[in-house]
Amino acid sequence: MRRTPLRAAGAGVAAIGIIFGVAACGSSGTSSSTGSGSAAAPTVLAAASLSKVFPKIDAAPHYSFGGSGALATQIEQGAPADVFAAASAKQPAALLAKGLIGAPVKFATNRLVLVVPKGNPAHITTISDITKPGVKLVICAASVPCGDYARSVFTNLGITSAAMRNVVSEASDVTQVVAQVALGQADAGFVYVTDADAATGRLTVISLPADAKPATADYIAVVKAGAHQPGAAAFVQEVMSARGQAILRAAGFGAP
Repeated sequence: MRRTPLRAAGAGVAAIGIIFGVAACGSSGTSSSTGSGSAAAPTVLAAASLSKVFPKIDAAPHYSFGGSGALATQIEQGAPADVFAAASAKQPAALLAKGLIGAPVKFATNRLVLVVPKGNPAHITTISDITKPGVKLVICAASVPCGDYARSVFTNLGITSAAMRNVVSEASDVTQVVAQVALGQADAGFVYVTDADAATGRLTVISLPADAKPATADYIAVVKAGAHQPGAAAFVQEVMSARGQAILRAAGFGAP
C-alpha cells in the first residue's frame, strides 16, 4: 500500500467553559431518545472514535463519524452540522478562530495504544519493535488526531525516522487502522484504547511507556450556522451530564 499523507490541521487550544440556556436535554427523531424530545434532532459530526458511544448517550441525532480533520473541513465548506465533536483540541480551536463554532468544551480523555493482530506474527512486544526493518506499520494521516498523536509518540521517543520508514498506510480515521491491523494487513498500528477494547479478540494491546504517551482529549462545540441550535445545545448538555459522562467512562474514556 502506498502512503497518502495529508496536511495537519491548525494548532492551538481553546478549552473554554460553555453555558447553554436550554432546559430540555432530549431530541426527537426516528429512533428512541433519552431526552425529553422537545428539541429537533441535531446533526452531529463526530470523531470516528465516538461512533459506538455517542448513540448510547442519545440515539436520536443524525450522526456522521469520521476523521476530525475531514469533518472540520466539511464545516468550513458549509456542510449541514449542528454539533462538532473532535478527538483533539486542534480542529475545534481552528474553527473557533474562524468564528464557525461556539467555545469548545473538553468532555473526555482517551489513551493511545499500540495494537497488533491476534497471533502477533511480527512478534512485536515493545514500542521499539516497530522500528525493525520489514515491520508494516499503519497510522492515521497527520490531519487526523490519532495520526497526530502517533507522530508525537515518535517524537517523544526519538524514533520518528525509523518508525515512519515502516509506515505502509496512513488511514483517514482510527476505525480504518483497527480494521487493517485486525485483518493482518499491517503488523501494528496506533489506535485509542477505546477502539482496541471494542475489537477485543481480534487485536492485542501493547501499552506505551509513560514518556511516550501524548495527552489525548476530546472536545465538543455547537456549530454556529447549525439549523437546530436548541437541539445542539441539548445534546452537548447530555454529553456533559452525569449520565453522559458515566456512559463515556463505561466505554473506556477518561474524565475530562
